Amino acid sequence: MTTPISVLVLLGSLRADSLNRRIVGLLADRAPEGVTVTIAEGLHEIPFYNEEIDGDSVPAAAARLREQVAAADRVLAVTPEYNGTMPAVLNNALDWLSRPYGAGAIVGKPFAAIGATPTPYGGKWSHDDARRSAGIAGAQVLADVVVSQSALEVDVLTDEEVVAKLVGALEALVSAEVQQAA
Repeated sequence: MTTPISVLVLLGSLRADSLNRRIVGLLADRAPEGVTVTIAEGLHEIPFYNEEIDGDSVPAAAARLREQVAAADRVLAVTPEYNGTMPAVLNNALDWLSRPYGAGAIVGKPFAAIGATPTPYGGKWSHDDARRSAGIAGAQVLADVVVSQSALEVDVLTDEEVVAKLVGALEALVSAEVQQAA
């Protein structure tokens, strides 16, 4: 019997029928046995990070995100790219997860970034930025677990080569050894 593993997804797109949301659905359907893939819903409800409101009374949506990440075994950003970087909603989520500095909910969590976008680069810059930000926040970033797929020439959800890369990224994140703090 395998130990259950929970993967919490930070979804960079707010659209109900976004390609990246559909990628998460595909991953949830094809996840290895014992692995649950869940989207952290409500990112749009979290106010922009401001240290003045991050004290004794944290906004409920930010507290909920921190609790979800703390309870998850792995964190996966599935995101498009907006103007050459990650969407503001993802950046804001990572900002909230980075606090308090050195002890945020994302500290020590295996983290990867994948996704697709209809550009020639497939979201590469967004994924690079998400990994860099999560690493600074203390996540255990898996730099070799990335899929930045252009959706210009293939149907990302049906092209078996692309699907295999996406599922492979999930499997690599799930199988990553959690590094113990020194």
